Amino acid sequence: MEGKVKASTLSLSVLVVIEMLNALNAISEDNSLLTMSPFVNPYLLLAMSSSIGLHMMIVYVPFMAKIFSIYYMNKAEWILVFAFSSPVILVDEVLKTFGRMFNEAELRRRMERKNKKV
Repeated sequence: MEGKVKASTLSLSVLVVIEMLNALNAISEDNSLLTMSPFVNPYLLLAMSSSIGLHMMIVYVPFMAKIFSIYYMNKAEWILVFAFSSPVILVDEVLKTFGRMFNEAELRRRMERKNKKV
């Protein structure tokens, strides 16, 4: 039973962290996180911090852990959670790069058509 609870705790934690990182990716549809500061939306950062804080509360407060059938997580498990969650940033950065390339090509095509008409 303990293994099942630990597995569900880890999977829930991965989902929580993925969603928070995905929210961070949503700051800009096209711009990379490397070029756009997450501090442009302090309310999002506050909401993310609150969500992670609440999740940590249900993991580490014993009566909350019992209510949610959650298991205590150690440092190695948190590292594992972030290792499984962080690729969502990489995937979204790659998609944003392809999106920017597509948009630039489309803009060039439209400008060429416009210049031919004139």
